[in-house]
Amino acid sequence: MDKSINLKQRMAQSNTKTLSMHPLKFALWLFIVSIVMIFAALTSAYIVRQAEGDWLIYDLPVSFLRNTILLVLSSISMQLAYRAAKKDNFKSLKVYMVITAVFAISFLVGQYLSWGDLVAIDVYFVGNPAGSFLYVLTGMHAFHLITGVIFILIMLFSAFKFNVHSKNMVKMEMCTTYWHFLDGLWLYLYIFLLLNH
Repeated sequence: MDKSINLKQRMAQSNTKTLSMHPLKFALWLFIVSIVMIFAALTSAYIVRQAEGDWLIYDLPVSFLRNTILLVLSSISMQLAYRAAKKDNFKSLKVYMVITAVFAISFLVGQYLSWGDLVAIDVYFVGNPAGSFLYVLTGMHAFHLITGVIFILIMLFSAFKFNVHSKNMVKMEMCTTYWHFLDGLWLYLYIFLLLNH
């Protein structure tokens, strides 16, 4: 009797699929959730403060749209790099990683130039809260994007050492996930600012 109960328990355990996640991926998702909470709080504060009045009305410079296009292109090249890594296509992997890094750095340079465009239309960090929020939101995103660029450069270096391949994809998956998240976050911010400037 005891043997049949033990056998049933073992069969039930073997039929139960355990959900597991690599510890590094879990840490990345916790980090992403914390970033989402920060930006949710900032955009909520933006809306509340805007409703109080004394809010500067301005148009976003065209450079914000150019930067958005650069970031979307970087997300596409990152996905192509990920696919190349899964297929052990090392040449394509390196090319797409370089392209992603170029687009990412171009976005950061473009963001810096966009702040100059804001100054040209009299939107400053100090003065009106509309400007302060704009610089804080875009600056916080730029900071997180710098961490993403560093991750991309680390993966690019690993790709040139042939350490990224179909049997070693954890860090590449993490890099791809984080980069797509940062791109999605920027799209959210861009649309939010377009609708609430």
